[in-house]
Amino acid sequence: MPESPLALVTGASRGIGAAVARALAPAYRVLLGGRDVDALAEQAAESPDAEPWPVDLSDLDGVRAAVAGIDRLDVLVHSAGTAELGTVEQAAPSAWRKNFEVNVVAVAELTRLLLPALRAAHGHVVIINSGQGLSARAGWGPYAASKHAVRAFADALRAEEPGIRVTSVYPGRTDTEMQQAIIAGEGREYAPDQYLRPDSVAAAVLSAVTASPDAHISDVSIRPRPH
Repeated sequence: MPESPLALVTGASRGIGAAVARALAPAYRVLLGGRDVDALAEQAAESPDAEPWPVDLSDLDGVRAAVAGIDRLDVLVHSAGTAELGTVEQAAPSAWRKNFEVNVVAVAELTRLLLPALRAAHGHVVIINSGQGLSARAGWGPYAASKHAVRAFADALRAEEPGIRVTSVYPGRTDTEMQQAIIAGEGREYAPDQYLRPDSVAAAVLSAVTASPDAHISDVSIRPRPH
């Protein structure tokens, strides 16, 4: 029997990335990208067709070595990210650099290295963006700027690679560890039922990836329902 298609999900140790990996697992062999080896092992134990892919995306030499054996890739989901917040007045250059290194440069370089494998499979690239990739609120400038930049990257990739589908997903606030840290930093009480569940975002990703071959879902915006 032919092998199942292959998907690589970054940020798969927790949150949206882990939920996306679980959603893809029934139909795909899944490479679980991340830095937390123990968490990736736990995720891999949930599916016989998933395996850890422990890579620090900021280590470009390590990334090049890790992708060397991938010659065909059906789905690449960029879920790894960081959120360094601050006002224009207060944010240090390091906050801007970290957001762009993780949220833009790492995404662009991993995609570039995997383009031959994606072309071979007529694959699909999914970028988990943010509502801040469509607008920017006060105090979120460094993060929002990086998300606007990765939206431009996705648009350019879509225009340059007609044989590859490219989807940007823009979730509103989602119940993740990152969100908990942001709410704590804002000095507010955390209420999980006010936010999207990671599984809801994963369902949107799965819908885009499994769309019929004639359809190209370029952008998906998903928000929590108001209470």
